[in-house]
This record gives sequence, C-alpha cells and structure tokens, in this order.
Amino acid sequence: MPKKPEKSKTSPFDSTRFLLLMLFVLVMFISWSIFFAPQKVTSVPVNIVPEKPVVTVEVKNPVPQLKSPTASASAITAQSYYAIDVKTGTQLLAKREEEPQLPASTTKMATALVAMSYYKPDDVLTVGQITTGGHKMGLVYGEQISVKDLLYGLLVFSGNDAAEVLAQNYPGGRGGFVAAMNNLVKKLRLASTHFTNPAGFDEYLHFSSSLDLVTIAMYGMDNPLFAQIVGTKNYRITSADGKIMHRVENTNRLIDKMPGILGVKTGWTENSGQDLVTLYERDEHRVMLAVLGSTDRFGETQTLLNWIFDNYEWR
Repeated sequence: MPKKPEKSKTSPFDSTRFLLLMLFVLVMFISWSIFFAPQKVTSVPVNIVPEKPVVTVEVKNPVPQLKSPTASASAITAQSYYAIDVKTGTQLLAKREEEPQLPASTTKMATALVAMSYYKPDDVLTVGQITTGGHKMGLVYGEQISVKDLLYGLLVFSGNDAAEVLAQNYPGGRGGFVAAMNNLVKKLRLASTHFTNPAGFDEYLHFSSSLDLVTIAMYGMDNPLFAQIVGTKNYRITSADGKIMHRVENTNRLIDKMPGILGVKTGWTENSGQDLVTLYERDEHRVMLAVLGSTDRFGETQTLLNWIFDNYEWR
C-alpha cells in the first residue's frame, strides 16, 4: 500500500524565528510612526492671556467738586442766584435761592411752555385788543400770526403783546391761561412760584425764585423748539397774509458776547431789577444759572459762570 504523506512538523527553531520576525516588524512600524509619519500639529497660542469675562460697567457723569473748600464767589449785587450742573443736578452756587422774588419777563418761559402744550406751532391766532404796555413787538389789531412766530416774539424779543395774544386765544381766555401756568407750577412742584399774568408784570401774588426759575428753564430746554428759539439772535416774523413784518432781536446780549451761551431768558422791571436765566456750555459741561434782582445781570452772570469753571473740577 502506498504510504500516506507525512504531516510536516514545525520545529521549535522555526517558531522562534517567526516570533522574532514579527517583533522586528512591530518595532520598525513604531519607529516609522514616531520619526517619519506626518504628525497632526495643534496650534498653541503664544503669549496669549485668556480672555476675561465681559463686565458691563455703568459710566456715571463726572461730578463737579470745589478745588478749594474755602472758595466763595465774588461780591454780587443780585438779590438771589442759583446755579446747577445740568448733567448731575449738583448745586454749584446759591444765594437766597428759595426766596420769592419778582421774576419780571423770566415769567415768559412758563408762558411759552403752557402755549406749546396746547397750541401747535402752525396754528394761526388772531390779535385782539391789547392794552398792555411795556416791551412789545408791535402786533396789530386783527393781525393773524402763527403760534411759532408768537413764541419767537415772546422768548427772543420778550414781547408783552405776544404773551397777551397767546393767553387771549386760550380756552377760558386770559384767566384760563394763567390757571394753566399755575398748574404747570404744581406739576413741577415749585415751592416758591405763583403767577397772575402771562407777561411778568409786577403784581401781588406774582412771584418766583431763582431755584424755581432754573427748574422751569431745565424743563423748557427739553423741548427742541423752546431750546431753538431761546438761542436765536435775530428773527423775522411775518403775518399769515404776508402783509405785516416784525424783526426781533434777542434781548440777551450774552448770546453774541460770550461763546457757549445757549439762552435762556431776560427780565426787568423797575421793582424787580435785572433778571437773567442762562444756560452755558464749556468743556462739554453745562451750567444753568438764574440771577434775580441784579444791577448788572449780564456782567454778574459772566462773573459767576467764570468763577464756577475756575473753581470747580469735574471728576
């Protein structure tokens, strides 16, 4: 019988050689992976400080502070004055600021605000019988004129006749208008103010204070039309039919004389003396100042404003 093929036998030597071969291959693969294979590089920022979380900080307006605690304003003839920093409401100067005084034509700031709260600028009013005296823009009986033009005549030229026309055409007439002025006083919580006429004539129970007038002026300057008018130097007014013309010039001499003056209103009677409410801007800071009962309202206003910016620093 033919012999069966013998099964091959693996010698121990062959097994050892196979293991050594596999070990050699493994070592070569690892070496290639380390030294020759492309490496994935992770970019690492150099000298980068980790970002801090964003923190929202409320930026507050700098507060005016006296450079010297012993500083005081120069001698001023005004019976009363009051000044504040507009942005922060900080009091800068004060003299008998809450004491009632005769406001004269600074009254017309309240007159304008009442008129603006009721009329539209394009409304046309008819001039009635005007018996008032004093400073007038020259309105003619029967003349038709816009409310906007009357406001320019009122605040720029300080026309008593403009005040009376605005009051006469108001619901309830002049009496209703004055009542509305005193409602404005209540709205603004003015402790030392009461009005009896729209023009500012000296009358019993017609009074205000420098503090209250600053408050009225601040309220008025929030109205863009009011702010525009009180800073106007010259203005030409024409009746609705174009037949009558009035040229008005601002009674506030400081508008041209002192850069930074933005308004607001003059006033004068023999009994009240010289009054002036002023908004002044310098170095991005605004100051509102009221001077009442002065013998030189323009000069003393300049003196006080310059003193404020010489002696206060905003920080």
